[in-house]
Amino acid sequence: MSLVTKTIDSRILGKEMNLAIYRPAVNDNSALPVLYFIHGRTGNESLLQWLGMEKTTDAMIEAGEIQPLIVVCPNLDNSRGINSAELYREVKGKYGIVHKGRYEDYLLDEVIPFVDNTFHTIRDRSARYIGGISSGGYTALSIGLRHQELFSKIGGHMPAIDLSYTDEDECYFADEAMWLKNDPISIAKQKTFDDLQVFLDDGKEDEGQFYRVCEKLFQLLRQNGADVQNHLFEGHHSGDYIRFNMETYLRFYSPHAFQSRNRPCD
Repeated sequence: MSLVTKTIDSRILGKEMNLAIYRPAVNDNSALPVLYFIHGRTGNESLLQWLGMEKTTDAMIEAGEIQPLIVVCPNLDNSRGINSAELYREVKGKYGIVHKGRYEDYLLDEVIPFVDNTFHTIRDRSARYIGGISSGGYTALSIGLRHQELFSKIGGHMPAIDLSYTDEDECYFADEAMWLKNDPISIAKQKTFDDLQVFLDDGKEDEGQFYRVCEKLFQLLRQNGADVQNHLFEGHHSGDYIRFNMETYLRFYSPHAFQSRNRPCD
């Protein structure tokens, strides 16, 4: 088994939800760590196929560059991965349909148990990671920073995080209080972090200039105890940027691969 699609009949969202799962071809039956990798606003679980995750990860494992790990991309619709409504519904947003519901609960209470019960995983935060691209980077940081008991590594790759409450945010959040509760920068200001590794990065030509957010978040996380690094790479806010840097991300998520503490922008 390498890259497969599974379906969860979600009780929390009241509908079927797909997730793509990469599992390396290993000769033994060792339990494996798991990376939950979250797609962007217009994406879905096909992100892993789109990135060529199977080919890239297989090659890096075979070359001994990373340790074997499972990669899971759950479809979270256009939801930002937050608990925005008690019941699932669709609303019209500034840039298309926005999906509301208990998406954070779905990820934590249904997706993670499904993966742990379906595959031979290491069921411990030390071997559970969460990362994402663009708005999925927002999701990974928001959920990961609030749930240190579940995740030991977090990655925000060109994370689409606003520095203030905007008109677009009103499509996802009931009010500014809900926005603040989920905002990674607000979370980083209020919490302390122990044994938590964070990788932030953005492109120098990012149209949303999310590198400004990465630098602010980097400083806050470093002050509050996280083991964090922040990178400014070449590139725009695009799929090509993610593809080009995917090997770097996988080295970070691979067990025992993180070397630098509190590393500033390159």
